[in-house]
Amino acid sequence: MCGIVGYLGRDEAYPILIKGLKRLEYRGYDSAGVALIDGQGELNVYKAKGKVSDLETYCEGKDTSGSIGIAHTRWATHGEPSATNAHPHYSASGRLALIHNGIIENYATIKENLQSLGVSFRSATDTEVLVQLIEHIQKSNDLDLLGAVQVALHQVIGAYAIAILDREHPDTLICARQSSPLVVGLGGDGDFYLASDASPIAEYTDKVVYLNDGDIAVMQLGHDLQVVNIDNEEQHPKVRQIDITLGQLEKGGYPYFMLKEIFEQPGCIRDCMRGRINVDADRITLSAVIDYREKLVAARRIIIVACGTSWHAGLIGKQLFESLCRIPVEVEYASEFRYREPVIFPDDVVIAISQSGETADTLAAIELARKSGAFVFGVCNAIGASIPRQTQTGVYIHVGPEIGVASTKAFTGQVTVLSMLALCLANERRTIDGARYKELVAELTRIPEKMEQALKTNEQIERLAPIFTYARNCLYLGRGYNYPVALEGALKLKEISYIHAEGYPAAEMKHGPIALIDSEMPVFVIATRDKLYDKVISNIQEVRARGGRVTALVTEGDERIRQFADHVIELPDTVECFQPLMAAIPLQLLAYHIAVCKGKDVDRPRNLAKSVTVE
Repeated sequence: MCGIVGYLGRDEAYPILIKGLKRLEYRGYDSAGVALIDGQGELNVYKAKGKVSDLETYCEGKDTSGSIGIAHTRWATHGEPSATNAHPHYSASGRLALIHNGIIENYATIKENLQSLGVSFRSATDTEVLVQLIEHIQKSNDLDLLGAVQVALHQVIGAYAIAILDREHPDTLICARQSSPLVVGLGGDGDFYLASDASPIAEYTDKVVYLNDGDIAVMQLGHDLQVVNIDNEEQHPKVRQIDITLGQLEKGGYPYFMLKEIFEQPGCIRDCMRGRINVDADRITLSAVIDYREKLVAARRIIIVACGTSWHAGLIGKQLFESLCRIPVEVEYASEFRYREPVIFPDDVVIAISQSGETADTLAAIELARKSGAFVFGVCNAIGASIPRQTQTGVYIHVGPEIGVASTKAFTGQVTVLSMLALCLANERRTIDGARYKELVAELTRIPEKMEQALKTNEQIERLAPIFTYARNCLYLGRGYNYPVALEGALKLKEISYIHAEGYPAAEMKHGPIALIDSEMPVFVIATRDKLYDKVISNIQEVRARGGRVTALVTEGDERIRQFADHVIELPDTVECFQPLMAAIPLQLLAYHIAVCKGKDVDRPRNLAKSVTVE
């Protein structure tokens, strides 16, 4: 949600800022803006409702010169999407400009106090309150910008990542974070780059500093990066190296990032397993398990907290851990977990799953778990994100940047990591036979090759997709390990095609949803060969008996289901616990092609954000 970009250096800032905003479009937004200080010390702020391209059009013919600037894409919280409510917001005198991700919870109280002092407001946002507060403090106390920011942030309650310019100091850019990500890039010529994540920075530098909660960074031309806290105590964050390549941030000939990322999955899963499964494909080694073996092996219970697609991966993880490790597992929506006073024991292990590593609800769940004394394990994709820094240990999924809002390769990467973790723990706990353990590890290494086979269904699915564009509702059915895949398939369709869809355990269909079945309701059934295969066939027959139209995902060579299904999509055979890694692919492709047929913006679906950093 929302995107921040900043630049301070010797080059023209505007092209860098605009390109950076485009790199962050995947995060979701409804307006954009830029603030620049030109060579004469004038602060120019330009804002537009809509896309970054609309901002570019608005800026045509205007003065966009200057080697220092900040830019923002806004996802509306306080105030409707409009140019007035877009960021940057500037102070009453026009001296300061500020951009902000997050929510200032006590903004109304601060605003009322400032209004009583004669300060007027242009917008309905909480962000303008902050920039007006900083200027008021600056004037009233004769403070420099850093001092005013520190005093202001002492008064603020909420989450924020901010960047601020002062036209009287055109060589300085200040930023701060609290519960919202910020990355500072260090250029080779003393330039500074700033962004919500590393994707806009990777083109210019591979050296970054991930700010921690409470950090305030002062970037001054010709000086080293200075990081302090709100009490002016010096901080010493590490300079890290990022390994994002420019090719990972481009479409590479694909029409959409989502399609590219679907097809990247075999390679991504190989990367995920590299260095963790030995060359003989008979042993998994995870450093987190080696370092914290006692805590993990002795777990009384595992609690998985996640949101959205990550929650679906957690449901698959539950079955893996219970089946292989014989540990009871609960899977919780992080947004509910944090508020319902859960019972957490010191010998519980809480696994927090998040693609971005910045999901606000999941971070809050982690904080609650740690306060309760539980051991917290993170599963994340984004290197240097908040979740890896706030958990005791964890595993990166290493699938590379995921730009499409609807998660694809991150989901299969999460399932792969959970599979490796479950197998590793099962082996340590001696809850799995040695021969079975080696068999499953070997099969896991064959999954990328089988994914490549599954991707060959693309042309068939592209031909089928127009049939389903008429639908207003769809039902996805699965059982066992494939029930969460049904949920994930339905979510993908909802996210990018805006067709209402529900995922259900196939046996539960007759407890309500069967009333909806008719010839106008497409039903997608995951019916691969497993111990519930015959049961799923019975469920398909129940749908057919009521005029339902069935598209079935089956194991390659299955002829039995063809007599009951209108369409059949064949998938490579694999063991039951890894079937979700096969079944997810055609459901991702199905959602993609239906959305394309309906003319939707697949990578940037309406109202959605890639990184949900507010409640």
